[in-house]
Amino acid sequence: MPANLTPEYYKAERWFRSAGTNDEKILALEHMLRVMPKHKGTDHLRADLRRKLSKLKESGAQKGKAKHADIFHIPRSGSGQIVLLGMPNCGKSSIVAALTNAKVSVAEFPFATGAPVPGMMMYEDVPIQLVDMPPITADFVAPGQVGTYRNCDLIGIVIDLSQDVEEQAGVCIDFLESRNLLVDKETATVDEQGNRLAKEAFYICTKSDIAKPGALESLKNNCGRNFEFVEVSLETKAGLEQLSERFFKLLKIIRIYAKPPGKLIDMTEPFTLPAGSTVMDLARTVHRQLAENLKFARIWGTGVYDGQNTQRNHVLNDKDIIELHFS
Repeated sequence: MPANLTPEYYKAERWFRSAGTNDEKILALEHMLRVMPKHKGTDHLRADLRRKLSKLKESGAQKGKAKHADIFHIPRSGSGQIVLLGMPNCGKSSIVAALTNAKVSVAEFPFATGAPVPGMMMYEDVPIQLVDMPPITADFVAPGQVGTYRNCDLIGIVIDLSQDVEEQAGVCIDFLESRNLLVDKETATVDEQGNRLAKEAFYICTKSDIAKPGALESLKNNCGRNFEFVEVSLETKAGLEQLSERFFKLLKIIRIYAKPPGKLIDMTEPFTLPAGSTVMDLARTVHRQLAENLKFARIWGTGVYDGQNTQRNHVLNDKDIIELHFS
């Protein structure tokens, strides 16, 4: 009986074949099993994939007993983690150097970055982690590199406007799509086991000062996805301030300032929460155990009068000031 496998299955199969680590292969196999049609024609293939999955998990458990450092594991820090993706000499390192104090290697020759380099940038009073990454090509991706993208909050696809933008975009998008790293109609943010799968992404277009005529328009016209585009020049600094603002907005977070009862507002270190969070979400962030004892809250901010009492389910806005009262 024919298997009648779907395009989504073959996409997951390509992901499995290109995976550089056991963890990545496990995720790909699990996805292949999920999207495979269930009928007698796939019984043998399903059993074979389950055997491979079992062996990989056993192998991972044995390796886990030995301590080893994973250079591509970058602990998330700040209010969000943005990881850059691009081909050699597209400007990733220059972006991180311009916006953070990280010691990155900015060079004219390719592959100057051999491992992830995290740095912390500030958008107003919000710290955001920016990670420089080794470049990719159509033929090479460093083993383990995918894990960094899978664990971040947002992917910045860096395109050099002075070079072939369609080739660069094609390589980057193929890398992301073949590994189910992009959110779309078929790929969710997490799988059934809670593993992080797909990410939001956007384009950072560098070297705008020496861009080829029509390069940005060509990139937009051939994108095929609802991506945002930010145009910058690291040479003239044009667009860098707007880039920081876009980072903050694309992370979809808000900052909330705490006002302890009877004390002054702390305007130095805001709490950052996902957009759409409520007063109760803030209370859990401040103190998870005390949150259930929240009596009421007072608010200063958008759409309210100063010091207004508000409900637990009130949706917060960026830069709101909240005074929590616990019993």
